[in-house]
Amino acid sequence: REVVEMITAWAALESMAARLITQNATKEQIASLGRMFATFVGGQLHAHLDEYSEVNIEFHQTIIRMSGNSVLIKLAENLFTHMRMIRMKTIGEHDRADRSIRDHMNIIEALEARDIARAEELVRNHALGLAEHVEKYADYLD
Repeated sequence: REVVEMITAWAALESMAARLITQNATKEQIASLGRMFATFVGGQLHAHLDEYSEVNIEFHQTIIRMSGNSVLIKLAENLFTHMRMIRMKTIGEHDRADRSIRDHMNIIEALEARDIARAEELVRNHALGLAEHVEKYADYLD
């Protein structure tokens, strides 16, 4: 239960970060998010799942940092150690890696389009999808 609550809090922080990015980040900053995934496009994802896991974690940290909001960043830091462990443990389960990269590409597109509502929604739903996965499959966290 506590893990799901942490992920839910992260979803709130990260969705606000997405809002701030759409309002304040430069085009180059947003483009840097897309470059993180260039290695994994075209079927390379499963061959390099450990590498992808690290990039996935970096993506979420970068979203928080790019918000430019120091209080939000500090709050997220308190959750990050837990989020890192959860993301690393679950990324290879079921089809999470494939869904993850699709979600990230959609998030980046919304940020590039400066679509505040869509960016917030996609980021929030991405995190809440992790919470649903944990509730359904991660009985090893009990």
